[in-house]
Amino acid sequence: MFVTPAYAQAAGGAGAGAAFAQFIPLILIFAIMYFLMIRPQQKRLKQHRAMVEAVKKGDQVVTQGGILGKVAAVRDDELEVEIAQGVRVRVIRSTLAQVVSKTEPVAANK
Repeated sequence: MFVTPAYAQAAGGAGAGAAFAQFIPLILIFAIMYFLMIRPQQKRLKQHRAMVEAVKKGDQVVTQGGILGKVAAVRDDELEVEIAQGVRVRVIRSTLAQVVSKTEPVAANK
């Protein structure tokens, strides 16, 4: 055709260095994505998990649905939240958005 065999042979001998150089931008993009997106998300998830595990009776919480209430009972994977006097709602632990105020443990008498 139009390309001579000698020219085609010379173009194919670029080497492994050029192939690696093509992957450097992809590696940099992945590193930037990891430090700007993945790592902070994992940190927030870890903090949320610790917050959910630390919830105890008497804490005021906000659910992801926007319900504000006081924890009346704590079970394995669900909470009983009192949203009004005499009105209690069962809520899955993982649906808590935040703990508004924590109850302080009672100090021992001296």
